[in-house]
Amino acid sequence: MIGINHGPAPKYSLGIDLGTTHCALSYVDISRCDGEQVTQSVLPIPQLTAPGTVESLGLLPSFVYLPHADEMAAGALTLPWTADQDFAIGEMARSRGAATPIRLVSSAKSWLCHAGVDRRAAILPNDAPPEVPRLSPFEASQRYLAHLRAAWDQAQPDAPFVEQEIVVTIPASFDPAARELTAEAARAAGCAHLILLEEPQAALYSWIQKSAGSWRKEVRPGEIILVVDVGGGTSDFSLIAVLENDGILELHRVAVGEHILLGGDNMDLALAYTVAGKLSKQGTKLDAWQLRTLTHACRSAKEALLNDPQSQSVPLVIASRGTKLIGGSIRSELTREELSAALLEGFFPAVSIADHPQGRGRAGLTQLGLPYAQDAAITRHLAAFLARQVTATDDLAGFAGQLPADATFLHPTAVLFNGGVFKSDLLAQRTLSTINAWLASENAPPARPLEGADLDLAVARGAAYYGYVRRGQGVRIRGGSARSYYVAVESVMPAVPGIQPPIQALCLAPFGMEEGSEAALSAQEFGLVVGEQVRFRFFGSSVRRHDQVGALLDDWEPDELQELDEIQLTLPSEGRDAGEVVRVRLQARLTEAGTLELEALPHNDSTRWKVEFDVRSGATE
Repeated sequence: MIGINHGPAPKYSLGIDLGTTHCALSYVDISRCDGEQVTQSVLPIPQLTAPGTVESLGLLPSFVYLPHADEMAAGALTLPWTADQDFAIGEMARSRGAATPIRLVSSAKSWLCHAGVDRRAAILPNDAPPEVPRLSPFEASQRYLAHLRAAWDQAQPDAPFVEQEIVVTIPASFDPAARELTAEAARAAGCAHLILLEEPQAALYSWIQKSAGSWRKEVRPGEIILVVDVGGGTSDFSLIAVLENDGILELHRVAVGEHILLGGDNMDLALAYTVAGKLSKQGTKLDAWQLRTLTHACRSAKEALLNDPQSQSVPLVIASRGTKLIGGSIRSELTREELSAALLEGFFPAVSIADHPQGRGRAGLTQLGLPYAQDAAITRHLAAFLARQVTATDDLAGFAGQLPADATFLHPTAVLFNGGVFKSDLLAQRTLSTINAWLASENAPPARPLEGADLDLAVARGAAYYGYVRRGQGVRIRGGSARSYYVAVESVMPAVPGIQPPIQALCLAPFGMEEGSEAALSAQEFGLVVGEQVRFRFFGSSVRRHDQVGALLDDWEPDELQELDEIQLTLPSEGRDAGEVVRVRLQARLTEAGTLELEALPHNDSTRWKVEFDVRSGATE
């Protein structure tokens, strides 16, 4: 079973933030902890910062640079643990790729959860010409993790990476397929004892750990903590309720948001268009290649401005494709005023609680790429999330908080910000003031910010602390699965021209199902087609909290169930005829690692068919 250590007892709990723009590794010495008092550190990560130059930094930028065969001198890509590598990861990859984006692999995490592409195929950089080598999102993620493993083994030779307990973080909104693919990439990189943890939970764990026990004085029973996590590729929202049980405070995660591909990447592009518009007014028009270069430059400029509140502008240099400009480059700058205007009004507008994300008219044909959110306003997505979860605490045993009967959204009492975007105090304050305006509109008290978060390292630190908490120490956030999961069951009906048989949705795993547990075996029997290609359709719901295993839904509202990845495969016939329908019962299991498994069990023998959420064509066991 994933997550159970059968080898030497681990000395450390390692927390890995596998981020869209940065990776980080924190660790807790399990042998030197006492209750909520832990000994925790962050691993300095050796990486190339220039050809032939290795430096140890606290963060590993999530970029892979694929140089031309003649671009680097011998030894330019050598790392302390290898001289054979023909690519760069980290700071040098980011800086080099800003000038040559067609050779830069970025946003691998976002591509890893994109069901519309083959995530094992070499598709990145997605707009590179044919002569440029490519990586799959899966392989890029594996390379980041392998780099972290090598850095750890160099720093801790007496505590090998493969023997430690490892917690890898993922967005709370990842569906089962994206979770399983992340877990497989981690295992391929040597994460033998693996656990997956939602990033907003990791951020809250870090806040708890840093408080050294004083968190109990900062929150009270009946409160709702809203975690707003805006990272490089996604916006994630989670709600955590504070309960009291036999005089002891407990934390229960009661809701997570849907998958929103909206974050720092979108903001970088918005800033690039802002600067391109300024250059256009000056008579300089950028082509598509230069706009990509400018986008990477704006990412660095954004981070510089957010990290240095005193700086008012950052110079930008874009290589020229022509020969008329002196120095062969185009020069501009990104100012703090431009940064604030583009991000504040474009991504964090002051909207009402009734303002929800808006769609837009779309062209019939589109380029293949990431399925970014159509509405860039994070505050509108947040309003929709809180409104959708208005009943999230209605049946939560022991919860003392109560909403007014006419409340239109769940009222948070405290807000924890996470993600590099909120290094801008202006953006955090705008988000908080918008939430408090919603609360005031329903005569509710304002929410307060939870201070002390480490926006760069909170997720890694919280993940490492969680590995320690799982051993029965400290305080654990309860909640289990954040969604109920369903599989489509096709009805039997006579053939009717133009009419597809209706489907029902069978509940496989209920909301709140704990990791490492199995759902009770469904009493119903269904027909399973073996020996020929079939498709399985799956659904998830973050609002249907009362459906139990075996519940069969005939109809549902569009916003109640969201369809997940479809899986097409051929189940082995096990000596039966191709196309034979076998009577089976279904059982789901949520592994210790946090991934979902579905098994079909025939009533008259010991055969088991497992349907895995690993998006591999023909994947069966």
